[in-house]
Amino acid sequence: MEKRKGNAGETTLLIATAADGTSVRAAAEGEGRVILILHPGMDTGKSYAQVAARLARRYRVIRLHRRQYRLDLKTDPLRGSPCTVAEEVDHVLAMVKAASTPVFLFGHSSGGTVALEALVASPLSFAGGMIYEPASVIKSADGFHLSEDRIERNGEVGEGLKRARQALVEGQPGTAIGMFTQVVAGWPSFLANPAGALTALVPAYRRLIPCQIDDLEAMERLGVRLDAYSKLNLPVAMVCGERSPDCNKEMVAAVADVLPRVERLPLSGQGHACHVRDPKKLAEVIETFAKRVFE
Repeated sequence: MEKRKGNAGETTLLIATAADGTSVRAAAEGEGRVILILHPGMDTGKSYAQVAARLARRYRVIRLHRRQYRLDLKTDPLRGSPCTVAEEVDHVLAMVKAASTPVFLFGHSSGGTVALEALVASPLSFAGGMIYEPASVIKSADGFHLSEDRIERNGEVGEGLKRARQALVEGQPGTAIGMFTQVVAGWPSFLANPAGALTALVPAYRRLIPCQIDDLEAMERLGVRLDAYSKLNLPVAMVCGERSPDCNKEMVAAVADVLPRVERLPLSGQGHACHVRDPKKLAEVIETFAKRVFE
């Protein structure tokens, strides 16, 4: 594993190699037991900088730049080119192997689903985990997701994803992310479309929009995995904001109901973005549970 210091000398860039030869990148800080963070969609790990800084007072915190959001690994970064969840898990396990110690794994939203899959794939690599509102398919073998979009049995994506992909082909990322918001959050078009247009005006977000569409497709194609999670014999905390949408709460409950060693942790006064709105609070929740797991 290669290490490179950042400009401030506080954060280290970690570079490892996955089984398929692709590079794995992460930011690390602090010393001690390892907490590995898998960020949510429309991000590269930067949104967790404040949470990581607080945790780094006690732990070595590694923020993986998830493979799905690595533009340098995309064959078509403007239109999207999804990797599978299994390929994302390979990147997680490569970084865990480089850490050379059992890791506490934290995952948020689609990163939470990747975290669950990593825990299932290699339970001996982890001390335990915490999952914050995973983007999990829970409703049917056909792959219902958040707002009735689905991957059909013949492998074709649902209409919402098709429209989002077409918007990317036509060079309209704002329309594409508006479609995503309608599919995932169930927003009406008169709200989703302006929000998408505003999102696309921010260069950093605009670049990640195709990745977000890729992420949704990967989550859909993964399908229902509750049976696999029911065999996971590790301590796992399921976190949910009390102000989060009902669909998020349903997914948290569905996963929590099947986990053998689960603790349910509500975030009072918070929604799906506690890491941004109150990073101190989320860091305290993570630290409290991680401490019990490591002990």
